[in-house]
Amino acid sequence: MPEVIFPGPEGRLEGRYHPQKDRDAPIAIMLHPHPQFGGTMNNKVVYNLHYAFHRMGFSVLRFNFRGVGRSQGEYDQGVGELSDAASALDYLQSMNQNSKHCWVAGFSFGAWIGMQLLMRRPEITGFVSVSPPANMYDFSFLAPCPSSGLIINGSADRVAPPADTASLVAKLKEQKGITITHAEIEGAGHFFEGAHMETMIETVTDYVKRRLTETTR
Repeated sequence: MPEVIFPGPEGRLEGRYHPQKDRDAPIAIMLHPHPQFGGTMNNKVVYNLHYAFHRMGFSVLRFNFRGVGRSQGEYDQGVGELSDAASALDYLQSMNQNSKHCWVAGFSFGAWIGMQLLMRRPEITGFVSVSPPANMYDFSFLAPCPSSGLIINGSADRVAPPADTASLVAKLKEQKGITITHAEIEGAGHFFEGAHMETMIETVTDYVKRRLTETTR
């Protein structure tokens, strides 16, 4: 899979871009966990999501936020990372100008960034938020949440407790015009170790495939 370097707000960003042959293929970007706690684009959850979306026919880009790997800049409390995500989406769109569907998938800190990106980019038609850290970050900016999506977490998550995720989902479900789907994987921790990874990826795949056949947001 080709490594790509593309411009970000603080200099170059490093990514892995996996295109489809079909010029009309849907596109998706993957957002990794917290840079200061070892999060990179090669995190297992992000890597597996990347390949799951590619298998479903998406042209996919995952990348390192500023200060991670060969991406320039330094950690910026989520503000700069949101700008990085917007630059990554710009780059992916520039390579796929015929695409009708645009998705964002994020894991942990990346889920928080992904949900903020939704608010800025009306062209995003769907999202997948894996283990969103609703106990650590304020998600109240999602008012209203502009797109339907899947929130998925583990019932044994000690980093982002399931109760906080459930209350985030409950708030989002009150909003009209979109549908928030919530899946909790029994026994899974924050990182979906072991067999839980396969269950999580299957759940995401089933959801995204179903959404691609629907016409509503």
